[in-house]
Amino acid sequence: MNDLDELKRYIVAHARGQRIGKLQEKLDSIVDDGDGPGSWVTQWSAAAAALERRGQLLPASRHYIMARFPYPDRPTRTRAAHDAAATFERWRAGRDLHPLDFEHDGHPVRCWQSGLSSARPRPLVVIMGGHLTVKEQWAPRLGVFRRLGLAAVVADIPRIGGNTVPYDAGAHRFLSSLLDAVGDRADVRQTYAIALSFSGHLALRCALEDPRLRGVVTAGAPIRSFFTDEAWQARLPRVTTDTLSHLTGLGLDQLGDWVIGPAQLAALRIPVAAVASTRDEIIPREDLLVLRDNVRDFRMLVHDDVHGAPNHTLESMAWTALSIQRMRGRSALPLRLLLRAARLRAAL
Repeated sequence: MNDLDELKRYIVAHARGQRIGKLQEKLDSIVDDGDGPGSWVTQWSAAAAALERRGQLLPASRHYIMARFPYPDRPTRTRAAHDAAATFERWRAGRDLHPLDFEHDGHPVRCWQSGLSSARPRPLVVIMGGHLTVKEQWAPRLGVFRRLGLAAVVADIPRIGGNTVPYDAGAHRFLSSLLDAVGDRADVRQTYAIALSFSGHLALRCALEDPRLRGVVTAGAPIRSFFTDEAWQARLPRVTTDTLSHLTGLGLDQLGDWVIGPAQLAALRIPVAAVASTRDEIIPREDLLVLRDNVRDFRMLVHDDVHGAPNHTLESMAWTALSIQRMRGRSALPLRLLLRAARLRAAL
């Protein structure tokens, strides 16, 4: 059973990114993390079912995703995860949003894609969330990148949702298999990654080995101290440590070989951009500094916020899209204006 206060605290960034309305009212109605009336999974699932009955399939899927948070640890959450995927599948029918299936080392992976075309291969953007999210949270945004002239794929990180690849020290190589799978329908020699939190770690490790990855935008990615600083690890919330243990089958003290060192970062020949939070309680400040001090082409957006920057969602989204266009050497005036508006809104 999860710590209820932690669930309520760490769902905020995810819920705001999913445009979940009346969030505090919903959280106040939850009294425990069991399976009975008033529990986390029951309340979120009931809200999702009510939306589903009204035909509001995307909001329903988003509420089911909240119900399975932080991961399917028992049958009720597993059912919520299934319902999230099923309602999303119904919502996306008839839209330019299609399944992409491939295998990595014999492990099936399902993604969502938009804009892949053998007749007109476009540069590719790959989007991944962190260790607490599923691809259906990000898939509705693929159209934004299609309108920017990119093909787009959204993937789960290993052991989440449609990605059955083991989450181990070699898990980042599934990204190369993804690029192989779409190489006839996208210009994968120009691939960019938007990789948040723990998927940022995966994307950077992939970039060290695969030259097709031409830029990475991340936020709150573990790099070095997260995997080695025992004092920091002792202060981490259970929602982080329990989820990582569930996904990897390992304790934090067994992840030392996941470190990306300064020499590896210095060897990167691609631009890297990162959203940072000054009060990040998950990722040590040193992990951001090692990026800043060693990556040759590095940009940073800093928020006075906690992990995930829940109070700056729109600004982070606009800056992320703008960063991709900068990496491509493309003009992005509308995105600059959107970023300016988001900053003004945050200030007000």
